Amino acid sequence: MQAVTIRLADHDEELAIFGSRDQFLRQVRDALGVKVLARNGEIRVEGESDRVDRASRVFEGLRRRYRRQRMISSQDVIDAIEAVSPLEEGPQGPSIEIREGNRVVRARTDGQARYLRALRDNALVFCIGPAGTGKTYLAVAAAVAMLRRGEIKKIVLVRPAVEAGERLGFLPGDLEAKINPYLRPLLDALRDLMDYDQLRRYMGNDLIEIAPLAYMRGRTLNEAVIIMDEGQNATVSQMKMFLTRMGTDARIVVTGDVTQVDLDPGTPDGLSDAVRRLDGIGGIGVVRLDRADIVRHPLVQAIVDAYERTGSPIAPDLMASPIPGAEPASAPPPSPSPTPEPGIAPERP
Repeated sequence: MQAVTIRLADHDEELAIFGSRDQFLRQVRDALGVKVLARNGEIRVEGESDRVDRASRVFEGLRRRYRRQRMISSQDVIDAIEAVSPLEEGPQGPSIEIREGNRVVRARTDGQARYLRALRDNALVFCIGPAGTGKTYLAVAAAVAMLRRGEIKKIVLVRPAVEAGERLGFLPGDLEAKINPYLRPLLDALRDLMDYDQLRRYMGNDLIEIAPLAYMRGRTLNEAVIIMDEGQNATVSQMKMFLTRMGTDARIVVTGDVTQVDLDPGTPDGLSDAVRRLDGIGGIGVVRLDRADIVRHPLVQAIVDAYERTGSPIAPDLMASPIPGAEPASAPPPSPSPTPEPGIAPERP
């Protein structure tokens, strides 16, 4: 048995979270199977350790919601309970429900199931794996679900714009035109999870922000999910800067493929460095996906396997090999020697 006491800020917060005739307290009690006592501006929860922990997270979530909207509804309580409930473990693995349109994003491999559990249980998650394993898509889906449930205020998606050296000023066009090519994969994931009008409204209201990594400097983000894609292309100092943007009730996810580093030779990548330094710290999850977790077109796994087997680029002479059945190209005729102009001696070899 375990007991936790939650102290409420004032009488107004108490009335909102208790509900009419303690209705909301009974909802939590019945849903989670705990004993809930309320007196003198405090909520005391008693029961099995796991259930008490989940009930405590429900009440803390309701407090955050009350501070934002100054009221609590029965649906808010239901959403808060669902947010701390174990992931549905069906034969196809755990799932994330995207409430709009009743869409369900489901883990399709054991590795993806581990990833979803890590996203649920940790404030900071690193996910390393090859292309096609769903690293970014699942993180964005989890963030969208949290935003819809009111657990967070904002989603921030970032990428190192390494192709432009993080210095976008020299590129032609306005800011949107400059950053769009580097951030397109993140936008594609959002468009697959939300319809166009919803996405435009969320971005217009600053509920979803997509930006280059360099634009994170000097910021602190509270009650947000912050996702960095292509983390292997952040330097060590950039990764440290990014991870320290975490504010109150924020979560950070970093995804990447450490075999696809585009930094200058000899420059250590920030993702590998961060995992080496931080793996094993409480509240930090590290998930490694592999070829078995690839869920794109079947050819993607074959392509990854082929590159891992060979391990070296194609030699230049192979690029010039004739195509089977094709006639070899004939050598071009030699160019005639130029006739020297009168009065000018020809150059000597």
